[in-house]
Amino acid sequence: MFETTSFDGTVPTSTLVGPLPGLPPREEDRAQQPTRVATQRVLHVINGEHYSGAERVQDLLALQLPNFGFEVGFACVKPYRFPATRKSQDVRLYETPMRGRLDLNCARRISNLIQAEQYALVHAHTPRSALVGSIAAKWADVPLVYHVHSPTGNDSTRRWQNWVNAKLERWSIRHAERLIAVSPSLKHLMEEQGFRSKQVVYVPNGVPTIKVPPRRRPAGAWTVGIAALFRPRKGIEVLIEALAALRSKNIEVTLRAVGPFETPEYEQEVMQLVRRLGVGDAIKWTGFTKDIAAELEQMDLFVLPSLFGEGLPMVVLEAMAAGLPVVASHVEGVPEAIRHREDGLLVEPASVSQLALAIEELIDGDDHDYELMSNSAKQRHGVCFSDRSMAANVASVYDQILGHPLVD
Repeated sequence: MFETTSFDGTVPTSTLVGPLPGLPPREEDRAQQPTRVATQRVLHVINGEHYSGAERVQDLLALQLPNFGFEVGFACVKPYRFPATRKSQDVRLYETPMRGRLDLNCARRISNLIQAEQYALVHAHTPRSALVGSIAAKWADVPLVYHVHSPTGNDSTRRWQNWVNAKLERWSIRHAERLIAVSPSLKHLMEEQGFRSKQVVYVPNGVPTIKVPPRRRPAGAWTVGIAALFRPRKGIEVLIEALAALRSKNIEVTLRAVGPFETPEYEQEVMQLVRRLGVGDAIKWTGFTKDIAAELEQMDLFVLPSLFGEGLPMVVLEAMAAGLPVVASHVEGVPEAIRHREDGLLVEPASVSQLALAIEELIDGDDHDYELMSNSAKQRHGVCFSDRSMAANVASVYDQILGHPLVD
């Protein structure tokens, strides 16, 4: 049973041990270190209306950071799906709902929470949480860390909202002690915006190992899979058109689409396309799942045809962990995970012909070794993108801040 608190400023204080002595170890050594007792508290200020890529990062960090000396708490400003869906059910979660984008009372409640519960650091994850988190951190006199999960100025098809969110983000994090970018391209983007190079740290996302038997090339029909919070930038329309193109050539392939739609209106648009192309019988819509590993097991190939706006997609890393070759768009951080023709294939965004051809080539098998690509993806995940290594690197950032803050 998880603990959820609607915070009103009356949470009892807790006694904490001081920071560990000594210098922080090198980042490359952190993942190999033995577990240590959590001695400092970190408050993650999060949205919470969804449970997709960024929320999975927050959830996994809450589970792994205690191994590196940090106890996590959540302040949830939009407590909808995340509180009940998260795997970190034993982690304390405070419902601190915002009643509007500029609700400074929320920041006051979070500031009081930081002081009452002796949190040593605030870690925010979105423009909204950065706004209240930065103000709360300043009032409570603790450092702020901001996680850059995607390019905020290019995060959706709503240009005005992108512009507003980008301005809000930049203002809110101007005094952040560190920015954690999930891909080198996002690190470069933040540096272009004026943040110092040593202020922006690249920490790749990570996901747990998925135990699956070695994959073999399917003998019959293939199941192509996608998992996402379906919204325009994910490019599901491109995949549906590619599916229609493949079936018109009598290629036996079906699509397994895992995840919810962002809005009912967008769902209707996509379903109209499905009906127009006559591929409804070839698509299985599963809706939201808490067990992504079980869904990946039922796929032969993973596809993510994003148009823009990705950081380092968690679903791509999960597909790699499950030994699935990946066909994905060449956008932002995706090439950091998928090496073309080694772990999968990269195509240009919005290109139906390239996407259909890449899937066809993998099914055909003349140019690509399916088993070799599957093994390569799984091994690359284990070396570069585990949840433990992600937490180790984030913990190293915390250690540097709390022990050795940046100086101008």
